[in-house]
Amino acid sequence: MADLSALLSRNDAWAGRTSKENPNLFKSLEKKQTPEYLWLGCSDSRVPETTLLDLKPGDVFVHRNIANVLHPGDLSSQCVILYAVEHLKVKHIILCGHIGCGGVNAALDNKKLGLIDTWILPIRLLRQKHHDTLSKLAEDKRAAKLVELNVQQGVRTLRENAVVIDAIRERGLQVYGMIYNVGTGKLQQVDCSESDADAKTRISAFETRSSGH
Repeated sequence: MADLSALLSRNDAWAGRTSKENPNLFKSLEKKQTPEYLWLGCSDSRVPETTLLDLKPGDVFVHRNIANVLHPGDLSSQCVILYAVEHLKVKHIILCGHIGCGGVNAALDNKKLGLIDTWILPIRLLRQKHHDTLSKLAEDKRAAKLVELNVQQGVRTLRENAVVIDAIRERGLQVYGMIYNVGTGKLQQVDCSESDADAKTRISAFETRSSGH
């Protein structure tokens, strides 16, 4: 109870301080949310999206899971993406990994982890696919490279989402891959570019239309 009391006291101080700095913030948030960003990130406690972006409550719609893995069949993340893109009309999606990710490190290890093994299977598959590249790197560089590959794969999965495809075409939704360095507090954009030919074939394969069109 002592820990809970301390947390409630900190919350009270934060609410008072925030109200003084921005008197209308909480009243406006009470009515609706209008975030410009959807953040898809890792559950790691060291990667607090709103804090590291220096934004306010209400600015970022968030989904986080272990190692920021984007499973196309995961209903939780897919519902978040649908709601953020179709209903909140976010303008930007950021998929962010981070240096020192426990999930990525686990994918580089060969210990049994139970249910977590199932969740990080896509990262293990990336490890297999890029074995030659990863095996030539030092251990710390290997983990950082796999973080990057996981972000790039997540962005590809996002771009294969029919709702995202529509929003990119109809209103210019932007999708970014980023890596957060826990040791410096800095974000770095990841190159997730694709050729025009690849974009065309991707849209042809994943775009959906309502019946009658």
